[in-house]
Amino acid sequence: MREKKQLDTLTSSESKRIFRGARHTPLRRAVKIPVWGDLGIRLGLALFLIFIVVLIHWWDREGLVDNLDGEVSFLDVVYFTMISITTTGFGDIAPISDRARLVEAVIVTPIRFMVFFIFVGSAYNFIMKRSWEKWRMARIQEQLSDHIVVLGYGISGSEAVAELIDRGTDPNCIVVIDPNEERLADAEALGCNIMAADAARDETLKAVRIDQAQNVLISAGRDDSTILITLTVRALAPKVPISVVVRANDNESLALQAGATNVINPVRFTGLLLAGSAKGEHIADYLADLASVSGRVQLVEREITAEENGIALADLKTGGRGLRVYRNGEALGFWEDACQTLRQGDVLVEIVPTPNGTTLGDGRPQPGD
Repeated sequence: MREKKQLDTLTSSESKRIFRGARHTPLRRAVKIPVWGDLGIRLGLALFLIFIVVLIHWWDREGLVDNLDGEVSFLDVVYFTMISITTTGFGDIAPISDRARLVEAVIVTPIRFMVFFIFVGSAYNFIMKRSWEKWRMARIQEQLSDHIVVLGYGISGSEAVAELIDRGTDPNCIVVIDPNEERLADAEALGCNIMAADAARDETLKAVRIDQAQNVLISAGRDDSTILITLTVRALAPKVPISVVVRANDNESLALQAGATNVINPVRFTGLLLAGSAKGEHIADYLADLASVSGRVQLVEREITAEENGIALADLKTGGRGLRVYRNGEALGFWEDACQTLRQGDVLVEIVPTPNGTTLGDGRPQPGD
């Protein structure tokens, strides 16, 4: 029965993460091919279609008549092709045979529409759309302040974004940067602002106003890339908190030297869970519960309120369970005498119930209570 309840909780949590609200305006950058390359492909395709029409008209030139001199030359065929493709139709050269008119109706007309759509689509993509995207990106940039920037949308990055949204963060306040368009499509579906770019480049980070971010989360997939990105972010945003994911123990100190505020090692954390499970079947379950808002309890870090000034750590107004107090850079445990009197400016870590928990702590009411 207990396993079934856990499975139901996981299923509902996954459903909640997949089905989000309306899609929001994306912040985008970069395309897979250069602008001039895309334009060259479009023009090449249009010229190729026009060349096919020229060959068709030259092959069926006996079905055409030139009302000026009565002779249809190759130059006349090229001229008639351009006139017919652009639907100008001066009437000086015209199809007169049934076959020529059938060719115009069945073959040339569809090609005419394709060429027309190519030119209209190019005009929209390279003039109107790009101007609109540039204007829209500028508007989004103006509104970016106190936002969360996620650099890397792999397994760790995507889980972090989903958890942030579950904890109440507005997706509009999250900017995801990753070079993979398929990953970004998932982030966009959640409502996040997205940018397909290299997170290690200064112009990319400046475009998302990294210096005005609330937090930066870095999970590049490789420790060397993560450390390089951390160095770049710290140089542009000296005061912004940076949390990074590294997988090698030797790289934790390097990440801290690069400017990371918090370094998370998933390999070490997994080892801690495994060791905990060896000492008790419920320890790993409780640690996983603490890490996610989808569980019954969660860890919260905050400053004490004015009402809590002078009270003991055990008497928090939130009804949570105080675990640790940070005072002047020193960590104080709940058992220490210094925690019996909270002071203004203290930062504490406490366990509080989530909507899945109970009103106080995380203990279920016992039968008869």
